[in-house]
Amino acid sequence: MTGEPPRGRSFGAQVAEALRAADRAVRPNYVGVVVGAIFFAWSVSPSLVPREWMFQGLVSGISAVIGYGVGCVLEWVVRRWVWPLLPEPATEWLLRWRLSDRAREITKLVIMVGAAVGAAAILARSARWQRDLEVLMGMKPTTTSSYLRAELLAAATVALVIGAYRAVRWLLRWIIRVLNIDWRIPRAIAAPGAVVVVLVLAVLLFQGVLAKAFFSVANSAFSVRNGHTSASAVQPTLAERSGSPESLAPWKTLGSEGRWFVSYAPTAERITQVTGRPAREPIRAYAGLESAPTAEDVANLVVRELDRTHAWDRQVVVVVTTTGTGWVDSTTAAAIEYMYGGDSAIAATQYSYLPSVLSFLSDKQKAADAGRLLVHAVHERWATLPPEHRPKLLVYGESLGSQGSEAAFTGLDDIRTLVDGVLWVGPPNSNRLWSQLTERRDPGTPEILPIYADGLIVRFAADAENLNRPDRQWISPRVVYLQHASDPIVWWSPDLLFTQPDWLKEPRGADVSRSMRWWPIVTFWQVSADMAHAQKVPSGHGHRYGTLCLDGWVAVAQPADWNPDLAGRIRQALDEDIDWEYAHK
Repeated sequence: MTGEPPRGRSFGAQVAEALRAADRAVRPNYVGVVVGAIFFAWSVSPSLVPREWMFQGLVSGISAVIGYGVGCVLEWVVRRWVWPLLPEPATEWLLRWRLSDRAREITKLVIMVGAAVGAAAILARSARWQRDLEVLMGMKPTTTSSYLRAELLAAATVALVIGAYRAVRWLLRWIIRVLNIDWRIPRAIAAPGAVVVVLVLAVLLFQGVLAKAFFSVANSAFSVRNGHTSASAVQPTLAERSGSPESLAPWKTLGSEGRWFVSYAPTAERITQVTGRPAREPIRAYAGLESAPTAEDVANLVVRELDRTHAWDRQVVVVVTTTGTGWVDSTTAAAIEYMYGGDSAIAATQYSYLPSVLSFLSDKQKAADAGRLLVHAVHERWATLPPEHRPKLLVYGESLGSQGSEAAFTGLDDIRTLVDGVLWVGPPNSNRLWSQLTERRDPGTPEILPIYADGLIVRFAADAENLNRPDRQWISPRVVYLQHASDPIVWWSPDLLFTQPDWLKEPRGADVSRSMRWWPIVTFWQVSADMAHAQKVPSGHGHRYGTLCLDGWVAVAQPADWNPDLAGRIRQALDEDIDWEYAHK
């Protein structure tokens, strides 16, 4: 009868035949499966920030694929190079010891089942690590059952990548066949020739054509986004804002982030409401990529905007190097405006259409050039004023923006010569000046919160209290770096590949898992993955600094009439502004 199993065949035999058919169809490398399972286990080890199951599944799938490839290479090396070197008695013994067909099938089944069950078990353990980290950061704990779904996504990722690899391998064999049979080229020449052809195609495709095409398409795509304006961003009518009818930088040229920056600022009325004191309209000068033909022209346009708005009559002028698309942290900008009762001016420019991650890969030099041009253009104009009538000149940069504005200075002496104070937030590990100061920190101080030269000029802080360490003289102009122990942007470095960093040797930060360990290559990959989730945590952790920027500004440029009551009211207002921006941007 149709659908009935053949008589005389047991259920076990049918299962065995199905497994053999699956093995012939998939043709897995079992050494690769074992090593891939090990890499999978490494990928779910504790890292700096929590991950939801979908992101973990993708990360673990990529890790398992890398491990599978390593296992395949190891097996090939053993077969090709190690086995021929073994003495004949050893090879004869190994050949006699070979498993029977049934034993080999059972071994394969054990490997596959063990990998699947082991992955589920390690994911269950990882869910516990995730909950510990989420508790440290005040987040809602994940459940083990939901986290186990990561295994299915990881398996799909592995299948997709291995399928792509086998397609490339088929292409290679097809080229060899064409060269050898159709073109009559000896196989000894055809095989390496085909490899060269495929490698050249890959290099041209991925490093040349695809890379250029990718960034070209990305630029085009994000330039379209650059033209988008949030419904809550309305062209300002105040003369103190770029983009207003009086402005030299037209509203439409400011870019999406620039339009938000000049439209979403605390008004004099709002500042008075918060501080209880009379306030001025704060100045926000901004120029986008489309506001002027060249980067130098963009910087000079901002200086002209400062002239137009009489910014040099204010108490403080802040030069900002933006990130990626021209973003300026609204909280940091508003903090200095509340502090000085609106008697301030902030100057910033856009240098890229790309968001920060892509800018970090392709536009780091643009960030450095933009920071250098703007800082020096503003300083040159500021230096023409009589010393007694100059406002405080401050510099601010966050993330890639800090790298850009660092480029304006050769060192601490240059900072002391050019400006009156600096606030840098969440600096990337590749920042030149930050790296030098951290490496030369005072003996006995930790990498996550170093002390440099007894804190005489520069201080590092993860919270407000850290700004008071050490309890010694802190001269002006002051430099402040805000950095969290759990911020992967700060701690990611290629050195993680083969060198254990001090921040994992020394006592951990309060929000870093005690279970996190350094492993060669593994930790580099884990922190690399964490960078994508650096801002998906509450303020005070990861790459989210919230109102800590207020404490940073107070440390750098505290107004004469500052007091705890005023600080509390401004902090509350900043929290309200953050909530409003999150809901409307």
